[in-house]
Amino acid sequence: MAVFVVEWTYAVDRAGREAVNAEHKAHLKDLAERGILLAGGPLPQDNTGLLVYRVEDRAALAELFVDDPYVQAGYVKQSLIREWQVNFGTLAGA
Repeated sequence: MAVFVVEWTYAVDRAGREAVNAEHKAHLKDLAERGILLAGGPLPQDNTGLLVYRVEDRAALAELFVDDPYVQAGYVKQSLIREWQVNFGTLAGA
């Protein structure tokens, strides 16, 4: 399994995302309960969000994005995806 850090830059501000925010949060909660999403949330200083996933590979990660309500609504204008080798802390060995 690999850990990926994903930074999403949004095409609309927080108020503009409100229409599907509950569905987006429910989707992320489901992924967290299944051990796929390790951490996630907005970066308050920017119009961005940071998500940390544990998945088999980059292709599996891409499949998760298709089901996210923010992606489906066109709210994500850019995704910066990096594989992360976690050596220390509570996510080490994830």
